[in-house]
Amino acid sequence: MTDCRDCKNVSDSLEFQYKYVDKVKAILQKRYNDKTMLAHVHSYGCQQNVSDGEKIKGLLAIMGYTFCDTPDEADIVIYNTCAVRENAEDRVFGNIGELKHNKERNPEMIIGLCGCMMQQEHISQKIKKSYPQVDIVFGTHVLTKLPQMIYNTLTSHKRQFDISDKDTQIIENIPVVRDKASAKANLPIMYGCNNFCTYCIVPYVRGRERSRKSEDIITEFKSLVDEGFKEITLLGQNVNSYGKGLEEDINFSKLLRTLNEIEGEFRIRFMSSHPKDATFELIDAIADCDKVCKHFHLPIQSGSNRVLSLMNRKYTTENYQKLIEYARKRIPDIAFTSDIIVGFPSETREDFNETLRTIKEVRFDSVFSFIYSKRVGTAAADMEDLTSIDEKSEFFQELLAAQKEIGREKYQSCVGKSYQVLVDGEGRSGSEYLTGRTDGYMIVDFKGDKSLIGQFVTVKVTNSLGWALQGEIINN
Repeated sequence: MTDCRDCKNVSDSLEFQYKYVDKVKAILQKRYNDKTMLAHVHSYGCQQNVSDGEKIKGLLAIMGYTFCDTPDEADIVIYNTCAVRENAEDRVFGNIGELKHNKERNPEMIIGLCGCMMQQEHISQKIKKSYPQVDIVFGTHVLTKLPQMIYNTLTSHKRQFDISDKDTQIIENIPVVRDKASAKANLPIMYGCNNFCTYCIVPYVRGRERSRKSEDIITEFKSLVDEGFKEITLLGQNVNSYGKGLEEDINFSKLLRTLNEIEGEFRIRFMSSHPKDATFELIDAIADCDKVCKHFHLPIQSGSNRVLSLMNRKYTTENYQKLIEYARKRIPDIAFTSDIIVGFPSETREDFNETLRTIKEVRFDSVFSFIYSKRVGTAAADMEDLTSIDEKSEFFQELLAAQKEIGREKYQSCVGKSYQVLVDGEGRSGSEYLTGRTDGYMIVDFKGDKSLIGQFVTVKVTNSLGWALQGEIINN
């Protein structure tokens, strides 16, 4: 955890909040007689949300809170929400409903909701009207106002709502609490999105693209390496457009090369990438940088050019496959993963067959696939959709079956090969097993001592389970 009052160049808006940090600490100490105040923070959705949750924890920590694993014992509960798919929103509403009983047992507890879901006006109004147990609601642009909102709640006992989108500047030096048991860390390099894919709510809830200055990224990156993190994931809604709008001569490829030169034992991942901004220059950087993982998550979303046009993706399957071909020429063992939406409005059997053909030609190592989920406020929400849910489910099952077979063959081809693996924790193959991921993001289980967690080991693959690999440690 970093106490930002000791950092230089803290923004005025963050510095302003520190008077509320001290006031909250004083109230908690006086009101609760120095009782340990417990906070539970849960982030739904993407890694950007997880990163925001770490900042929320950082702010809570400097206010005097410590953390617990469940909401049952917490004095403050904050759910950091996701708006990308309907089922994520449904889970949030269900969990808020359950917290009503916690509030009845402990009327002084504070319940807060934040994140992308709350940035939508119709959602925040629903919370205000139907969930009186919720005390604080704030959107994605006002995270640093949390100390002030908690102070107002403690002193006025009135509900606090702020989903304004005016405060969109990048605020550096926000305190962060990361999982010290993990060897992995997330590092946002930019925020927002300019793409406006017709199915996606992200530009509306996270705003337009803003890139961090490279010097701030490099400073934070070096501190993560010094703290012992072994895998650092660079985050952005579209990392490939990093640098646009900055005065310095920088783009994502140049940033990767700069970070690769930092001393230490670590590897670099990144997500997410948009194919329209992926370039041969970027692929060359991945090929040349020994610390950058040879894994490219490049969401194609559909194999039909007609559907891609309706999605406003601004590339064709032909463009996409040229990137794949060049990457495999430069990096023969590169791993490709992707996202695919099934059942986009008006998608026909012919369109879906194009997607099926594409995944069989590209042969992704794995695919994250979803049935289209309508998002209020997006262009696709108003598109005519004549494809039945039964047809969409049929498409989805066919896609899963095709990718499962490709994945099985990919994993089987790894048997007998050796890989560097970052040990994540205990494996699923048995109590004596550990687990980790290869550079190409494949899961590997192997026998080993728990003291290896957080370290790199070399593992020779002896068996394929279809969903993961099994192996044995060598040369360690």
